[in-house]
Amino acid sequence: MGQWNRFLAPYKQAVDEMKVKFKGMRKQFETNNTNSPIEFVTGRVKPLASIYDKTLEKGLLFEPSEELARNLQDIAGLRMMCQFVGDIETVVELLRQRNDLRIVEEKDYISHEKQSGYRSYHVIVEYPVQTIDGEQLILAEIQIRTLAMNFWASIEHSLNYKYKGVFPEEIKLRLQRAAEAAFQLDEEMTQIRDEIQEAQAYFSEYKESPGTRFPADAEGGRKDT
Repeated sequence: MGQWNRFLAPYKQAVDEMKVKFKGMRKQFETNNTNSPIEFVTGRVKPLASIYDKTLEKGLLFEPSEELARNLQDIAGLRMMCQFVGDIETVVELLRQRNDLRIVEEKDYISHEKQSGYRSYHVIVEYPVQTIDGEQLILAEIQIRTLAMNFWASIEHSLNYKYKGVFPEEIKLRLQRAAEAAFQLDEEMTQIRDEIQEAQAYFSEYKESPGTRFPADAEGGRKDT
């Protein structure tokens, strides 16, 4: 385990650093009283069991190595959630403008969704991590999607583990219909985007005004992990 811990440590550092930076982007929009295209940010390092499954899928040796680091681009993974489909392109453009990472590849599964119905925008980046042994370039996958897309993808991911990727025909059809329904929800919300953001801004001002009190568990709001 010590060898794996040493191998994965820079990935964890990359995830932690990028989470702080991306949350900082969101905070800057809020400080400027501008609607943030980023709803919340999460991140993780792929568990060893998932790495093992991927090595079997790709025909790689399950051992810490440069080959593994080169061929598994999502050992470090971050997810940036947006309220509206239009926000996704804004977030992607913000990533393109950054000079603290380099975009290696972009995969548009929104304009060209997968056959299963999966929609998301993936950006593979190369991120430099400073270690006691010098700089190390880490590949990471950033997924950018709406809340509706994320709900569908989370359910599909769980079912995929249950059925080992081979879904019964009825489940497959229902998932495809659910994916279309989720995308339709995003489309409808886009049509009333201005009204939604105006209402959210009003609520934020009301919540923060002097004398306003809410129970701690009733405020809601964004979550970051």
